[in-house]
Amino acid sequence: MIRTKILDSVDFDQTIYPSKELIFRALELTPFENIKVVILGQDPYHGEGEANGLAFSVNKGIKLPPSLRNIYKELESDLGIKTPNHGDLTSWASQGVLLLNSVLTVEKDRPASHRNIGWEEYTDSIIREISEKKENIVFILWGKYAQSKKDLIDVRKHLVISSPHPSPFSANRGFFGSKPFSTTNTYLKSKGKKEIDWRVT
Repeated sequence: MIRTKILDSVDFDQTIYPSKELIFRALELTPFENIKVVILGQDPYHGEGEANGLAFSVNKGIKLPPSLRNIYKELESDLGIKTPNHGDLTSWASQGVLLLNSVLTVEKDRPASHRNIGWEEYTDSIIREISEKKENIVFILWGKYAQSKKDLIDVRKHLVISSPHPSPFSANRGFFGSKPFSTTNTYLKSKGKKEIDWRVT
C-alpha cells in the first residue's frame, strides 16, 4: 500500500510533525462518504506543537499562524463570524470539510523537508478519486501550489474556488474579499446539500 511505503521512508528517529497518530487525521475526521468541501494545503506546520493533521489548523492554545489569522479575517468579512480564540478547525472537518495537505509530514524546523517522498502522489490520488466518484464537491484552492491541482478535478461537476493564498505575502492580492465561505454555502444549498456552519467551536 502506497502510504505504508511512504511511512517506511520517513525517519521517525527525527522529530516529525504531526505526531504519527495524527498523520491521517484529516481522512479520519472527514471520511470519503462525508466529504462536501476540500480545502487544499501544502505542508504541515513545522514548529513544535502546531501541526494537528488538518491543513491550516493548529491545536487549541497554540498562537494563530499568520495564514489562519487571515482566513479568520476573511471569514469575518464574508459571514460576520468573529475571529475565534483558537485555531482548531475540527468543527469544520466534522461537517465534511476535508482539510488536506498535499504533503502529510515534515521534520521539525525544516519546512518542505518531506516533499518528493511520495506524499504528493498519494494525496493527488485522493483528489482524483473524490473528483471521479463524487458530485457537487467544492474545491477551495488558495495559492499557486493548490491551483496546480486543478487538473485533477472535473470542473464540469464540481465547483472550484481559486484565489491567492491567505499568507501575509499574498492575502492583499485577492484573497481578502474573495468570499469563499458564502460562495461554498450558496453552491451546496443549490445542490440540495446542507450548508457548512463555518463557526469554529
